[in-house]
Amino acid sequence: MRIRARILIPVVAAGLLATACTGGGSTPNPPASQAQGQSGAASADPNQLPRNETLYTTGTQWGPPLNYNPIREWDSAVGTKGLVYETLFHYDTNAAKLVPWLAASGSWTDDTTYELKLRQGVKWSDGQPFTAKDVVYTFELGKMETIPYHNLWNWLEKVEATDDQTVTFTFSKANYQEWDYMLYNRSIVPEHVWKDRSEKEVLDGTNDNPVATGAYSFMSKDQDRVVLQRRDDWWGKTALNMEPKPRYIVDIATPSNEVAMGMLLQKGLDRSNNFLPGVANLVQGNFGLTTYYKEPPYMLSANTAWLVPNTTKKPMDDPAFRKALASSIDVKKIVESVYGNLVKASSPTGLLPQWDTFVDQNVVSASGFTFDTGKAKKLLADAGYKDGDGDGFVENKDGSKISLTLIVPSGWTDWMESARSIATSAKAAGIQVTADFPDFNALVEKRTEGDFDLLINNERQLSNSPYTYYEYMFQLPVRKQQNTVNFARYENEKAWDLVQQLDQVRTDDTAGMQKIISQLQQIHFDDMPIIPLWYNGLWAQHSTSTWKNWPAAEGGAPKTGAVMWRNWFELGGFETLTQLQPAGS
Repeated sequence: MRIRARILIPVVAAGLLATACTGGGSTPNPPASQAQGQSGAASADPNQLPRNETLYTTGTQWGPPLNYNPIREWDSAVGTKGLVYETLFHYDTNAAKLVPWLAASGSWTDDTTYELKLRQGVKWSDGQPFTAKDVVYTFELGKMETIPYHNLWNWLEKVEATDDQTVTFTFSKANYQEWDYMLYNRSIVPEHVWKDRSEKEVLDGTNDNPVATGAYSFMSKDQDRVVLQRRDDWWGKTALNMEPKPRYIVDIATPSNEVAMGMLLQKGLDRSNNFLPGVANLVQGNFGLTTYYKEPPYMLSANTAWLVPNTTKKPMDDPAFRKALASSIDVKKIVESVYGNLVKASSPTGLLPQWDTFVDQNVVSASGFTFDTGKAKKLLADAGYKDGDGDGFVENKDGSKISLTLIVPSGWTDWMESARSIATSAKAAGIQVTADFPDFNALVEKRTEGDFDLLINNERQLSNSPYTYYEYMFQLPVRKQQNTVNFARYENEKAWDLVQQLDQVRTDDTAGMQKIISQLQQIHFDDMPIIPLWYNGLWAQHSTSTWKNWPAAEGGAPKTGAVMWRNWFELGGFETLTQLQPAGS
């Protein structure tokens, strides 16, 4: 997954800035161009959308919409997955269970066979019936080597349509954790539309005017936004007894946080899903804005920010040095001075608060770490790292200079300040770290190729299981190009074997999961391949000028995640839209 629970990267575009700065309670300037979608999208004029039926959002896209391809879960236009295309299940993060969606039910009929029953009466937006053949086709696309879920076929032997509403999956082994994740993450595409597409088109095609099953269709697009229109014939109105309240959704790519904040205050936005400094003043002031909590940290936790050392380079190849580096970092200072308590310091395990039941407190007490400059210095000295030349920084054991560079993307101002803070606290322990800010694409290239010393990453989000975090941390083999996991290039066969064992524990077997996760936590503390820092917030600031009943911790408000980020509609983001109410009601 490539969701960024981050600030927006500034876009230098005067025209975009002029569009985004409109406010004063008026509707933001409409797009100049249109790209008609399905299901009567041409029935409304995107230049004249009724304000009381339109939801204006920002915080996911920071540039023009690139594509409408659900296979490309990392850069498709907002809503492609979740609003337009749908998955077999959703995942309820509060109840910790799968919720049937396109599927009516699913179960393991034996140790290696999973049977899926589909809902009846579901239709694609072109009127064709949704059947088991569409599910079979979607999963068989994974046989193509470049498709992101290609690895599924390492343990999936075949998928068959037993009848129009039944799909049978036969596996060589049952990876329960991974399979549950797959069930609520894989968008289903129509065989009758996609069947003649080449592998390149499946992966790289823009997929204009998508045919899908979701509650919305794309109505128009422009350089700074996409507009979605609700489908009156969406199957979920009757089958699920729910309907999203906004008839139109306009997602805008604002060029900076300041512009987003201005639009929110001037009622040109209803929801901002980007990091906005000074939220305390906004919530406590008389601005008509809400967040999930009324007090710090104001937001739910979405993912963990990790400090990732390149374990193929000296001295990061030494666990003792990595543990010293972990003890040198004053995360509390970052939480308070950089974020103003909008985030929470991570537990030593890095597991999100929603996974507290899987934290082995005995292991944490015996082997965990805390900020302690004195301990960091002692760990360095005991491991043979000394300041031989008196410059205040330790050298490698062979006497060579240690000068590390910590990279974060240029423009991600909170991470930039955090990197500077890490460098300062490391200096106090005698570790020389310099913060550097390449542009995002350059950083991704460095990260992929292993051309870095240290970086901050938050690639993995809240999910159905801590398995996804440990797979991110320990996956083997390490490849020449590491695209999505184990950026530290850490190799531990025992840890990876335990992760694979965890994968084969049923997701409702809490005790079985805890037993393996405890061992993984011990390995993490012993070797410290990556260092947990803080929990990034599920950034969500809402205006009550047009819509109300936003998610909140108190009262009867929804307890779902109110974000438009990619891959979050299945975690409660869609349900939030169904529970909104007009402000005047």
